[in-house]
Amino acid sequence: MVKRYVEAPRSKIVREVYLKAYLAELVIAFSSWNIGEVLGSFDIALIRGNLSQKDYSSARKRLFLETRRLIRLEALKLIPLRLKLLIECWSLLERHHIYQADALQIASTKIINATNFFTGDKKLYEVAKAEGLNSILIT
Repeated sequence: MVKRYVEAPRSKIVREVYLKAYLAELVIAFSSWNIGEVLGSFDIALIRGNLSQKDYSSARKRLFLETRRLIRLEALKLIPLRLKLLIECWSLLERHHIYQADALQIASTKIINATNFFTGDKKLYEVAKAEGLNSILIT
């Protein structure tokens, strides 16, 4: 999701996914937890000097506005954090030795029977494949 709001290699792929959502060709889904992860990435980029304060504020604003807009258009399914989801996460993190946040992304994808799983993290890509997801690596 960060590649949607901060120009990076392969941002074009993410733009195409969002465009398809706006055209009602697909529905984007992610956990409400992912919003915090994206904000954390923006914050790290700001602290490291990779984003100016102006770009940080702009990216943050665009994230919130677009998330609301896509929900209203029914082009985004925001998956709430629930106990059933967390229990699945715990199993995944023990089985694959991954972070809770990464396990949450995989569990969220599985719980809604998503068609594709997009990630920029090679290890997460491999774990998602091992879990039977159609994992797509964006690097």
